[in-house]
Amino acid sequence: MSAPDLDPGQIAFMRGGVSISVASCGSNGMPQLVRAIGCRVSDDGRRVTVFVPEAKSQAVQRDIFATGAIAVAFTQPSTHRTMQLKSRDARVTALAADDVQLVEAYRDAFVAEVGAIGFHEHMVRTLLSCPPEQLVALSFCPSEAYSQTPGPNAGKKLEAGE
Repeated sequence: MSAPDLDPGQIAFMRGGVSISVASCGSNGMPQLVRAIGCRVSDDGRRVTVFVPEAKSQAVQRDIFATGAIAVAFTQPSTHRTMQLKSRDARVTALAADDVQLVEAYRDAFVAEVGAIGFHEHMVRTLLSCPPEQLVALSFCPSEAYSQTPGPNAGKKLEAGE
């Protein structure tokens, strides 16, 4: 399957203050889920890396080692706009030099996003807290992209500009 063409607006959306949910599934069919606390997206959208707490992502990591399959949903809480990426080539990697700064910028952006709809900064920062040395990266090349925004187009292949 060819990689989806993500446009600059979609890439900017993924890099913003969105909720990032990472899902996997083991060979036994049991799903796993972990919240990511930031991401790195290549400028062409062909490589995505999400950052997760090592301790909370053990099951997801095991699934990725076993199957390489990953699904990541990016949701803007204030609008419910959601896009989902899927891949079968995910791998667990170390963080790159600038990734901790990306995580810090993500926290600030997410605090601003959900603060505007009434969530307290302290609660959000607590939810997203993780010492840098306890972060791991899950990196993949998207092979499928879907709009998952609630409504009649949920589940449709993502088109440029959505």
